[in-house]
Amino acid sequence: MKRFILCLALLFAACSSYAHVGSPGVTFEGNAGPYKVIISINPPDVIPGTAMVSVFLEESAKGITVNAKPVYWTVGSDGTPRADVAVPSESQPGRYDVKIWFMNMGTSSIDITIDGPKGRGTVLVPVMAISTAKRSMPASLGWGLLAMAVFLVLLMVTIISSSVGDSQLEAGEELTQHIRRRRFIGGTSALMILLLILWGGRSWWTAEAENYTRFLYHPLQAKTTVDAGNGALRMLIDTNQLNNMTRSKRMNVTRKMSYLIPDHGKLMHLFLIKAGDLDVFAHLHPHRIDSVTFEAKMPDLPAGKYWVYADITRLSGFAETIVDTLEIKDHIFRTASLTNHASPAADPDDTYYITNPVNNNVPTRTGAATCGMPGVATKLSDGSTAIWMQKPGEQLRANELTQLNFEILDPNGQPSKLEPYMGMIAHAVILKDDGTVYIHLHPAGSYSMGSQKALLDRIAFHQPLDKYLPQPKEFADSIDRFVAHLSSMTEADRNKLLMAGMPTMTPTEMGGMQHQISFPYTFPQPGKYRIWIQAKRNGTIINSAFDAEVK
Repeated sequence: MKRFILCLALLFAACSSYAHVGSPGVTFEGNAGPYKVIISINPPDVIPGTAMVSVFLEESAKGITVNAKPVYWTVGSDGTPRADVAVPSESQPGRYDVKIWFMNMGTSSIDITIDGPKGRGTVLVPVMAISTAKRSMPASLGWGLLAMAVFLVLLMVTIISSSVGDSQLEAGEELTQHIRRRRFIGGTSALMILLLILWGGRSWWTAEAENYTRFLYHPLQAKTTVDAGNGALRMLIDTNQLNNMTRSKRMNVTRKMSYLIPDHGKLMHLFLIKAGDLDVFAHLHPHRIDSVTFEAKMPDLPAGKYWVYADITRLSGFAETIVDTLEIKDHIFRTASLTNHASPAADPDDTYYITNPVNNNVPTRTGAATCGMPGVATKLSDGSTAIWMQKPGEQLRANELTQLNFEILDPNGQPSKLEPYMGMIAHAVILKDDGTVYIHLHPAGSYSMGSQKALLDRIAFHQPLDKYLPQPKEFADSIDRFVAHLSSMTEADRNKLLMAGMPTMTPTEMGGMQHQISFPYTFPQPGKYRIWIQAKRNGTIINSAFDAEVK
């Protein structure tokens, strides 16, 4: 059992975040066998519902067929429905579109198969199938259905009363008092039975609606505080919300939160972003104190209100974001510096960055950097420059797949040699200025490689789910030991392990393109956004930020 748990930990070491708030779309850039593809998935916001899937092939050729089908983590490949054929786009060569039904909530995926001149290629793209909205019936349809229901009830009452009354008469026979009484009793009884049926149907519908509302997905809530004694940031996940969202009474909070797996060697990626101005950005990696408590060393950030987004991934591959707000006061750090309380050690991959406010092009804090714009070189802290290779004046539009391309040059203006940062060539965080849209993504897209690996392992394990899950405490202990082991490794060995099996985005494989970074993404809403790019050069984490307006 211990070997099984350790193997799981090793397999899940290279997870990639799918975490998001208000940005449900999934993008994938990579290979499906011999075919280079970009896949864009717009999942439904109600389950059951249909996902819109678009597959873009780099090479357009005749005789290519694209098929797609859903695969659920809970059952693996057993019971998977037949695949649907994607339709080639008439206006865009190399594009194929298809609608896929999701019938169950939870960690799911879309299996895409491409048949063509180069042979067959397949790829599995994870999708979190969750209900985040409720549909309202149009008033005209509601009144129309009500009128039809009244008509049918009256018709049924008339038919039943006639069947026990008038239909009993012989031809030419007059109605008697006894027949009239039977007709009245029959019609009244039928009306009462029909009303009871309608009442039972309404009660069932109300119960189903309440149950749907109860399990309507909302980002996990938490209480984030800063300990004035040692300056430690502590996050406590809301256990009441976890209990309310649990369908099985046997699945308690401790059991649910014990099945966390590392994402780039970290159990949690926590981002602090100054509310409103977006001029302060911090990326921290808290360690687990218990199943619902995490702690990190708090950097000396400016006072103010901060939005908190913390990404976690579960054993099932379900990646989610915990949200909160935090008020930072200056006296916290002055007090902490005067105490003898031990402060938690800072993670070597923690970093923070200060720029100008989102609505002001001039930095308002000492030492702050200037946020970048499309096509304009932006100086970074180590003397290198970052350029957003978007054409100045070129518009970004919501709900359109966009390639966000960036270039990093060294202080001499030459292509920079980037190093892996937590096993990736780069990280990006995109946030809307009102905080309603947040996503943490990577050059391979917004899909989760950890979720992908979890689904592939589940598909290969043809046994019931209860035989697949290890004991929660043993699993959590083994994961904690594995994370501690990762931290004790050299950075080179750690990156080698974290990058094992990843698509071609490591510096060695990228060759001359290692200074250029591309993120496929679909902005879900119009508005103002800030994009933070994180990479590593000469052993130093370099941060940059860019502003975007989406039409």
